[in-house]
Amino acid sequence: MAAIELKSEKIRVPDSLEAVDRLFYGRGWTDGLPIVPPTYERIAKMLEGAKLAPDHLIAPVPPKWGGATVEKIAINAVMAGCLPEYMPVIVTAVQALTDNDFNLYGVQATTHPVAALVIVNGPIAQKLDMNSGYGLFGPGTRSNAAIGRAIRLILVNIGGAVPGRLDRATQGQPSKYTYCVAENEDENPWEPLHVERGFARDQSTVTVCPSESPHNINDHDSTTAIGVLTTVAGTMASTGSNNAHRKEGEPMVCFGPEHAATVAKDGFSKKDVKNFLFGKARIHYSRLAPEGVARRQSDPQRWGPFDENTSFPIAEKAEDIMVMVAGGAGKHSLFIPTFASARSVTRAI
Repeated sequence: MAAIELKSEKIRVPDSLEAVDRLFYGRGWTDGLPIVPPTYERIAKMLEGAKLAPDHLIAPVPPKWGGATVEKIAINAVMAGCLPEYMPVIVTAVQALTDNDFNLYGVQATTHPVAALVIVNGPIAQKLDMNSGYGLFGPGTRSNAAIGRAIRLILVNIGGAVPGRLDRATQGQPSKYTYCVAENEDENPWEPLHVERGFARDQSTVTVCPSESPHNINDHDSTTAIGVLTTVAGTMASTGSNNAHRKEGEPMVCFGPEHAATVAKDGFSKKDVKNFLFGKARIHYSRLAPEGVARRQSDPQRWGPFDENTSFPIAEKAEDIMVMVAGGAGKHSLFIPTFASARSVTRAI
């Protein structure tokens, strides 16, 4: 291995995992879990996967605006337990997260329990053995877990989003440990997310979405598209979500393959699904707190005219509802509310 000059501060620690963990945890550099010590050899090996100069700046990361150089990204990837081949996904995710549309400053500092959901599409998902099926949002797959964890460590260590300091999430959420999946393109009856967004099917992409943890949608009764979508819409129409509060953002539905097949069997395209959900996933004013009704009545330009039939959508338009397919067998889907003051971003790897 050719010698690589690293710019980061060198720290001498006794040669034990316990000593490294004690130091890093004490300095607020971890997510609370043990880390892989970022030795020179491990960092140099990780950098080989990036194929970029160590001092190449990807972007400043808010709210602390630390510089996410490739070297700094590699250090956090080592700590998270990544393999070098994960680096292109991680670097692309950082590029997407720091796009102005994502509003990372707001995502990092808000009281809302929002986390950066990373969705991988295209051939690289299979190459990295990413989980798009059973339990994809849970434990058990190294690539999903380590890539998502690396992103979180980058947001903390470079961006400064330490809980209770610059990360002001009232309660947080488990997805702030790691939140990375691949879409189940093989069992998707519609175009996958990256193709819908203008990329070729054989391109590899990363989509970052400012998301809450998934909310289960259980429908073991419906055998028609209308039945499944009615259940989905009912779950989406929650009075406490950011999307309902602001009528902005891109609420996401992650259909399980069985539900997706049922809906597609009845001839529903992805556009049809979005239009149905936009019309059906609405909240009648009587379900809102009185103060919420008053706030909406005071702003008719934003919320429209008000009468006894008024109900409020959870998105500004049907196109804003995100749809993907993932998971294994079983009559379950997921609703993933989003941070209403940010937009998802997709980048090619």
